[in-house]
Amino acid sequence: MDIINSSIVAVYLAAMLLFGWWGKSRTKSTSDYLVAGRRLGPFVYTGTMAAVVLGGASTVGGVGLGYQYGISGAWLVIAIGSGVLILSLFFAPRLQRLKIYTVSQMLTLRYGSPRATHASAVVMLAYTLMLCATSTGAYATVFVVLFDWERWLAIIVGGGVVLVYSTIGGMWSITLADQVQFIIKTIGVFALMLPFTLGAAGGVDGARERLAAEFFQWDGIGTQTIITYFVVYTLGLLIGQDIWQRVFTARTPTVARWGGASAGIYCILYGIAGAIIGLAARVALPNLDTSEGNDVVYAAVAADVLPIVIGGIVLAAAVAAMMSTASGALIAAATVARNDVTPLVAGWFGRRHTDEVEVDEHDIAGNRRWVLGLGVVTVVLAIIVDDVVAALTISYDLLVGGLLVAILGGLVYRRGNGVGAAASMLAGTVVTVATMIVLEVRAEEKFGGVYANEPIYFGLIASAVVYLVVSLLTKPTDASIMAAWDARLAGGGDSPLEPAGTAAATADTATHADPPTDGAAGSR
Repeated sequence: MDIINSSIVAVYLAAMLLFGWWGKSRTKSTSDYLVAGRRLGPFVYTGTMAAVVLGGASTVGGVGLGYQYGISGAWLVIAIGSGVLILSLFFAPRLQRLKIYTVSQMLTLRYGSPRATHASAVVMLAYTLMLCATSTGAYATVFVVLFDWERWLAIIVGGGVVLVYSTIGGMWSITLADQVQFIIKTIGVFALMLPFTLGAAGGVDGARERLAAEFFQWDGIGTQTIITYFVVYTLGLLIGQDIWQRVFTARTPTVARWGGASAGIYCILYGIAGAIIGLAARVALPNLDTSEGNDVVYAAVAADVLPIVIGGIVLAAAVAAMMSTASGALIAAATVARNDVTPLVAGWFGRRHTDEVEVDEHDIAGNRRWVLGLGVVTVVLAIIVDDVVAALTISYDLLVGGLLVAILGGLVYRRGNGVGAAASMLAGTVVTVATMIVLEVRAEEKFGGVYANEPIYFGLIASAVVYLVVSLLTKPTDASIMAAWDARLAGGGDSPLEPAGTAAATADTATHADPPTDGAAGSR
């Protein structure tokens, strides 16, 4: 049975490599490479959005939470789905019209100068790198079990597969891979694991007879934990570069809104299905050793409950979930590093730092080098860093606590200005870091300090207060910058991007028609 399951996963990995060559044939420009030419329709867009947000924590971790807590184990993935829903319904159409590549570019266009906003790219780069490294380490654990490899070899092989197809074809390759991964996950979870595991448990009635009542209570996991999931995952998804970059792949604002909303609903159903599978596994496999974590439940169901071949498909679904998050994070990291961080660092060494948001539409080779280089970095990080989850947790805290207010404020609050945004990012970051340090010094248990929730709460409060006060006490954003911003939101502008603040140049294009990203805070 192990040989059959291993063979199925091996075939899946080989297919991923072929997607790289397919994507290369469709990649003719930077827009093709980074955002799939901004041409994804509703079905493909829904699949790729769902794939990037549903990683190892949503799939393997979601089943494990169901095994431990019952139906309330669904809240982690419900929080993720809620983030996708909110982003899609309220912000995605605006983002799609901007025709940009990164979060930092949005801040530059909205507030008028990269000097006040490009520092956000450093946090975004750290977040995407750690997300990619964590996902790489996660799917390597599956290879260790299946192929009996050493951990370092599993990381190199698995990371190498993602690196190859991502580097060669960029977002087109990742989109095709995500679509296949979406189908595999849907079949694996809904059509195979759910009915087979429920059948082994004697159905819902059989599970009710053999499990305590708290397994069927929606608040069984604890109110504080549920709040934490929404603060960390829902808010983080609203501003993550890996998620925004998928929004930029949508063909129209309508696709971005309703295709994304469909993905959000799918995620919520996926989370409920995973929790039910875990709950049923508690009946079918009551004596599992979960002393080292609940992640073993998913593999145990594949090996001990499901028939041969079906178990292999389900294991491939787990690998698919982790790879989709890793590939999305990798291309996001490369996009941020090249377009935002490099100009910022160059400015430190005396190179002229302009107020323009520029992207070379013909330098595909340069983009490939960035994806390749950062892919190697993430593989090395996954191998040598023992606690990547802690590093990503810190990045997540800074992302939400330091950047959320300035980013969303720019989208919804016209009186907000660049001075207020810069001050809020500084205040939120300082308060978040200071709170983490204080709690770490006082922490007596593992999940104090870095893993606490208070840094995000205090950082958000400080950031919001400073953003409002400083914006109101300083001059509003220049009228020409706001005019250019409004023209963009109306559907004007196209790649390569015009200089921020050049209202006339952007307005001239306003008649243009609107033309595919796992642990606690460690991953999705």
